Amino acid sequence: MQGLSLRVLVDNATLVDRYFSGEPALSLYLECGNKRILFDTGYSDLFLVNAGKMGIDLLDLDYIVLSHGHIDHTGGLSSLMRLFLEAAIEERPHRIPMVVAHPHCFYPRPMPRLADVGSPVDEARLARQFPVTTSRTPVWLTGDLVFLGEVERTVDDVVPDRHKKRTIITPDGMEPDRVLDDTALAYRSPAGLVIITGCSHSGICNIIEYAKKVCGEPRVRDVIGGLHLKESDKETLGATRAYLNGVRPGALHPCHCTSLAAKIALAGIAPVGEVGVGLTLGY
Repeated sequence: MQGLSLRVLVDNATLVDRYFSGEPALSLYLECGNKRILFDTGYSDLFLVNAGKMGIDLLDLDYIVLSHGHIDHTGGLSSLMRLFLEAAIEERPHRIPMVVAHPHCFYPRPMPRLADVGSPVDEARLARQFPVTTSRTPVWLTGDLVFLGEVERTVDDVVPDRHKKRTIITPDGMEPDRVLDDTALAYRSPAGLVIITGCSHSGICNIIEYAKKVCGEPRVRDVIGGLHLKESDKETLGATRAYLNGVRPGALHPCHCTSLAAKIALAGIAPVGEVGVGLTLGY
């Protein structure tokens, strides 16, 4: 067993007496065994600023993993590319990480009044600087940490965006966007799965079920990340709460796109931990 450590680089919230900055976005830094992983890049270059304050060297990464293509999770890609470009120009030590994402991650996503809420960097441009692996199927990053790929959606009433009219432009043209690229990481700890999410557009219940299937592990030790549960969506919150009551996770660390009402509702099922920029967790 390799052990996993996780630090929050970007979240909507910051911790008390920790002098970092936040934004409505998400970025996490993970170490698992001898692998270093950046999970999402937030909305701006803030993840670089906070990582620098934490003493984390983002020029020393094995993987850049993207949970999905929305700009609050991919917006920092341009800044990351510039960081590596400048390191090469100045001949500073750096390693070239591999980008891992779902094939839909880099497609444009127009919305009413908004030209594109998707990744500001397309796959071709990104691939000129980093090797890119896009996969619908699981990709094992270490012996115990897996990128889940396209999540099977077996519980429709816990998919938060099922009623929204989003669009995505694929090679076949514009079509309804079911956010099929929404995925997560799962880590097999001695006490069960640690599931790390971006926004859970797939539905956190579907993500947990798929992680259990991929990893062959029925126990859930912790879930950290955005759960896409908001006060207005009481139907989804009720269905999710009922599901999690059966799973009985050891802990929950909801953040980013999870409302206070949802956190309070889930606190009756499992201990809910505070999340903010600067938080460190270990498993």
